[in-house]
Amino acid sequence: MKNAAHQTRRSSHAHARTSAVSSLRANTTRAVSRRATQSVEALNALDMALAEKLNEVAPPSRKAMRLAAKHHAQKAHLLAGTAMAALLGTAATSIAMASPKSQKASVASSSTTSSLVSNAQSSTTSSAASRSQARVSLNEQVSSSANSGSEGTWAMGDTTVTSSEVSRAKADNDVVSKLLDVNKDVLPSGFNPNHATGDSGNAYSFSQCTWWVYVRRHQLGLPVGSHFGDGHQWASSAQALGYWVDNTPRNVGDIMVFRTGQEGSSSAYGHVAIVEKINADGSVVTSECGSSYNGKTFTRTFTNVHDFQYIHY
Repeated sequence: MKNAAHQTRRSSHAHARTSAVSSLRANTTRAVSRRATQSVEALNALDMALAEKLNEVAPPSRKAMRLAAKHHAQKAHLLAGTAMAALLGTAATSIAMASPKSQKASVASSSTTSSLVSNAQSSTTSSAASRSQARVSLNEQVSSSANSGSEGTWAMGDTTVTSSEVSRAKADNDVVSKLLDVNKDVLPSGFNPNHATGDSGNAYSFSQCTWWVYVRRHQLGLPVGSHFGDGHQWASSAQALGYWVDNTPRNVGDIMVFRTGQEGSSSAYGHVAIVEKINADGSVVTSECGSSYNGKTFTRTFTNVHDFQYIHY
């Protein structure tokens, strides 16, 4: 009985050891399998990241390059189309805003160009020798051309422009601009109608002759300086700024400059007046003022007109 019990205990212990070993093996197998799975997943993630980095660094394939070039060409074509549409819109707006005169000139220019091209084509066609025609020697052709002349059948416009019109500048002052047309035949060479005027407001004492001339010139829309000095100094002061000054009255509004003591003017200050009228006989009628007239004006008529200097504009 003792032996049987002892064997039973030994069998139980052996079975327990076997079970423990099996359990340990199973746990070990599961742990190894889990670690292997985790290692494979880590390797897969590393491979993905490494592939992305390699794609960034590696040169693009030919297919990728072709696709990029095609995309760039499509973008450039789209931009070019947009720019052309904007340009056509701007051109259409400019044509719509152009004056009828400009449109007529454009049509005439196009007609002339078409006519010239047509004539040139006709001349070339008629000049070309057909295969059935007899060939003419080069010497005969040169002789024929010399006899017929070398001038064409078209000519430039007949409009004649004089040198004075070419050199004459457009004045900023509208009144001066009109007077330039009136005086175009006697304008000084190189005269600049847009010279400095020296005008910064009426700086002359009330009722002086200089005060009235400043006021009257502004009424007439003509330029005048604010610091021309005493009456007898006005001609030289104006001329220094570029005004046209001479000894001939030419337009209503000219400033007539008196020397000191001339025609009753002050022996110290001289005098200035405005030409209000040029008579048919060449005499002039003036408007004038003085310190004793309290702002009121008077007129005189002068026949010795070339004894004075005149500031025009």
